[in-house]
Amino acid sequence: MKTWKLVSGIISIVLSVFVVFQSMMAGLANALEANEQSSGSAGLVVSICMLCGGIVSIVSRKNNSKGTNIALIILFGLATLTGFILAGNYSDLIWSAWCLINAVLAFISLRKAL
Repeated sequence: MKTWKLVSGIISIVLSVFVVFQSMMAGLANALEANEQSSGSAGLVVSICMLCGGIVSIVSRKNNSKGTNIALIILFGLATLTGFILAGNYSDLIWSAWCLINAVLAFISLRKAL
């Protein structure tokens, strides 16, 4: 799990940069179209949670405590729910699937540590 936490943390941080730019463009498109969608804002929340989850994942790779795994489950779970529920017309929030994978693996790591 140490290697996975390092790799997933790096990938999450890199993907969060793409998600933030994509979300800004989606928010701009929503504002220009005046379509009352909140998908751009949802993408920003997803990217912030991905960034924080990636940082926690990298920092906690050598530490397999319950607290860090619970923090990862919460961060990536929040990103997953936000992305899947609030996607709206911005159905390109496939990044939520990556967050779901990370949340499930953090749950497995939590169960394995018990």
